[in-house]
Amino acid sequence: MHVLFWGTPEFAVPTLRALTEEGHDVVGVVTQPDRPAGRGRTLQPSPVKQLAEEEGIPVLTPERPVGEAFLAQLRELKPEISVVVAYGHILKPEVLEFPPRGSWNVHASLLPELRGAAPIHWAIAQGHDATGISIMRMTEGMDAGPVLHQVVEPIGPHETSSELAERLAEIGAQALIESLALLEFGDAEPLEQDHDRATFAPKVSREVARVDWSRPAVEVANHIRAMDSVPGAWTEWEGEPLKLFSPGLDAPEGWVRSAAPEAEDGGPGTVVVADPSVPGTFAVATGQGIVWIGEVQPPGKKRMPAEAWLRGRGAQAGQRLGS
Repeated sequence: MHVLFWGTPEFAVPTLRALTEEGHDVVGVVTQPDRPAGRGRTLQPSPVKQLAEEEGIPVLTPERPVGEAFLAQLRELKPEISVVVAYGHILKPEVLEFPPRGSWNVHASLLPELRGAAPIHWAIAQGHDATGISIMRMTEGMDAGPVLHQVVEPIGPHETSSELAERLAEIGAQALIESLALLEFGDAEPLEQDHDRATFAPKVSREVARVDWSRPAVEVANHIRAMDSVPGAWTEWEGEPLKLFSPGLDAPEGWVRSAAPEAEDGGPGTVVVADPSVPGTFAVATGQGIVWIGEVQPPGKKRMPAEAWLRGRGAQAGQRLGS
C-alpha cells in the first residue's frame, strides 16, 4: 500500500520501521517540528523524523496540520491510506478522509477504554492488570471510530509505563501490519465501539504526577509506576521537588526490624524507614499502609538508588514529604 505516516515519539518508530520492512510504500511522513532539547537547548529532530530521513522518505513538519496549502502537499503524495501513531495533534476531518482507504490509528488501549493522550500511564495508575492495542479507523470524535483489530497484553505487577510503552510499541507495529493485510484482502470489517463504556486517559501534566500520600499504598505505588519516567512522580522534600521511582509494597530483602513500621507512625507522607545500609529501605506512610521507594531523583541530579541519596543529604525517619 501507499502509506502516509503520521508520528513523532519513539513509540511510533517500530510501526514506521515495520511498514518499510514489510514492503509498503511510505510516500511521506508527517511529524512534529524539531524541538530544543538537552542542556544546550539545540534543535533536535523527532525520533520518527530521524528514521524517515535514514530511509529517504519525504518529511513534512508543520506547526499545525491545517490549511489548504498543507492539504495540497498531502494530495501530491497520493497516499492510499494514512497511519497515525502518537502524532501529537488532532487531525481535521478533511485530513482524515482524503486518502481513499481512510486514516487508521494505532492506539495503546483496549478501546473504548482509555481514549485520549495517555492510555499507558492511566492503565497502570488505575491498577489495570491488562491493556493492549487497538487499530481504529479515525473519525472526528476522539478515539471514537470503529475498531478493526485488537491485541490484549497483560500488565506486570511491577511494570512501569516506560517498560509497558516499549513492549506495546512493538505489539502495535505488528498489529498494524496485520490490519493492513485484513484491509487489503477485505477479510474483516471494523466494529463500532460501545460508546457507553468509554473511559478517558487525559494528557499527564506535572501537577497530575504529584504524589497524594493520603491515598492507599497500592494506589500510590501504581501512580509512581505510571508516571515513570516522564513526567516522573514527585513530592516535596525540604521545599524542593523530589522524583520517586521503583515503588514496592513489601519490605526489601535483607532489612530486619523487630516490628514492621506502620502508617500511624506520623501520618501520610511521613518517612517511616530511612536505612542507607540496605538497598531500597526508604519507606513512606500513606493513607493506608506504607510504600517502599527504590530510587529517587533530587533536583539537578541523576536518578539514583534511594540508599545512595539517604547516605548523602537524604531524608530521615520522622520527616514529612509533601507540602
